[in-house]
Amino acid sequence: MAITLLRFINDLKLRWKLLVVVLPLVILPLFVVGGVVGYISYEQAYRGVTQASKDDLDHMAHFTIDLLDSHYQQFQVYKEDKKKVIREELETLTNLAYNLVESQHNQYRSGQISLEQAQHEARHGLKRVNVGETGYIFAMNTEGLLKAHIAREGENIYDEQDESGRHFIRAMIQTALRSEPGEVLFMVYPWRNEVLGDRYPRQKIAAYRYFPQWDWIIATTGYLEETYEDLDFERRSMEDLKQKLKSKKVGRTGYIYCMDLEGTLTIHPDAEGTNIADSVDFTGRPFVREMIENRNGWIRYPWRNIGDDLPRMKIVRYRYFKPWDWIVAVGSYEDEFFHEARQIKTSILSSLIVITFFVGLTAVFLVFLAAQVLTTPITRMMDAIRQVRKGRLDVRMKVDSRDELGELAEAFNRMAERLKSNQEMEASLAQQGKMASLGVLSSGVAHEINNPLGVILGYAAYLEGKLDQDDPKFKYVHEIKRESKRCKKIVQDLLNYARTPRPDLRETDLNDLLGQIVDFAANHTDMHNVKVRKDFAGHLKPVRIDGDQIRQVAINLILNAGAAMPDGGQLTVSTRRAGDEWVELVFADTGSGIPAEYLEKIFEPFFTTRPKGTGLGLAITRQIIELHHGEIRIDSTPGQGTTVVIRLPAVTGVEQEE
Repeated sequence: MAITLLRFINDLKLRWKLLVVVLPLVILPLFVVGGVVGYISYEQAYRGVTQASKDDLDHMAHFTIDLLDSHYQQFQVYKEDKKKVIREELETLTNLAYNLVESQHNQYRSGQISLEQAQHEARHGLKRVNVGETGYIFAMNTEGLLKAHIAREGENIYDEQDESGRHFIRAMIQTALRSEPGEVLFMVYPWRNEVLGDRYPRQKIAAYRYFPQWDWIIATTGYLEETYEDLDFERRSMEDLKQKLKSKKVGRTGYIYCMDLEGTLTIHPDAEGTNIADSVDFTGRPFVREMIENRNGWIRYPWRNIGDDLPRMKIVRYRYFKPWDWIVAVGSYEDEFFHEARQIKTSILSSLIVITFFVGLTAVFLVFLAAQVLTTPITRMMDAIRQVRKGRLDVRMKVDSRDELGELAEAFNRMAERLKSNQEMEASLAQQGKMASLGVLSSGVAHEINNPLGVILGYAAYLEGKLDQDDPKFKYVHEIKRESKRCKKIVQDLLNYARTPRPDLRETDLNDLLGQIVDFAANHTDMHNVKVRKDFAGHLKPVRIDGDQIRQVAINLILNAGAAMPDGGQLTVSTRRAGDEWVELVFADTGSGIPAEYLEKIFEPFFTTRPKGTGLGLAITRQIIELHHGEIRIDSTPGQGTTVVIRLPAVTGVEQEE
């Protein structure tokens, strides 16, 4: 087995060998260390989370007690403050009523009104004042006769008794007669007003002051519950408190609840008002009775909630709230405590797996990177050798190091360079031999064919002059003449390509030369439907060219553009500067364009896409441009047009004229 495994590894590529060796050295220690750290972390987290959860229950119980106590204390202070405010308000109203009576008395003393008018106005003013919902102001004399009252004016109430049987009117009269000047007295007594529909007596408060000039006791009365006991406000505040406690979640399903010492739930999320004193847990233990008896502590019991298949252990922290005789309890299931610990365990395992995965990926990446650093030069070298073996002598190895592989790559590049040089030399010699043979052949062909063609053209021209154009034979003679000229041109192009003379370079203004050529070529029969536009750059540097050869190049390109636009179009001939050392000629037409697969062959001799072309025009054009040390390129889009750009070297050291 071991031998088979070694053979398998030995047959692997170098990068795979590195991966098989290095990856286990990284992954196995990671698993061991991660497992130990994860186990220790889980145990610590389990203990910490359990203790923290119990602390949370205790904290929530204290928080609830504090909240209830705060509510209780707040309302005690509120009631005391309200009592003080109401006494001050009643005192103020009593003094205002006293001042009203005194004002009427002063008018009587000054003779402005009679005593009867003054008392009438005072009674009218006192009866218009309301105190709370049902309170009012009244006045009586020291004999108990009501001088001003909203309902019982004129009655004697000296012997009236409150609900406790006390003669409170007599007490008010006696204390009023003994009071100091300006002193406001107070009395609280139980009273049931049948007119208002009272079924039970309510506490009533009266503030009163004695006005000796008229022997009046002026009193302001109101029910206490309409003054400082704002029941609706207290009820709303209690509901808000309950809502806060009921909305407070403990864990996932735990909650806060309160009950009185009878076992009635006073605050509970969904069973408020229910008596649970006789409730038992899953084992039959009366845990609620135990909580009521102990009033403070911890309790654990098994409880099966609706929807649970099995009972779960519940833990409750409960405390006693003495002002209301309530027991405050905060409970939650224990498995929800451990849920956090289990989540931590899952997170540790997940993190270990994720870290192992990413470390493994990183290790694989680094191993492949190291293998690539070592094997990529060898792989590139093998690819280059395969390419050279197929004849691609222009392939070179990239040398990016100075080690042994770098030296080997440099040696290979030198060898390939020599092979390519030898191949180019052989191709050049072969081409020169072909061109020499072609020159000899062209001379012989020109001599042997031009003479018969001259005779044919002469007789054809003679016959064409003798025949009328309507004669059917005129057409044949004209065709003989035209095709003979075509043959003569083919021979001449072949001779030109084989024996293109060296250019006679002279300094030339390219704009002037092109202007003459465009004007001449625009009148050619192939350009009748084509609009030719000139766009020459100003202050163009002169170029050293053979004017006749460049004229041949320009005319050939212009006629080619005209042939590509048989239905009409536009040809733009332009010149432009290309830096400080070059000048460019641009021929841009809107013709049919050249397919992409033809662009690579367009300059090859005898390649043409026209039915009657020789395929030598563009070959001769490129040959002329190269002899001028220039460049030519063609960009074309089928259906949109073709652009030919010729770049020629400018004459250096010549300043442009402004």
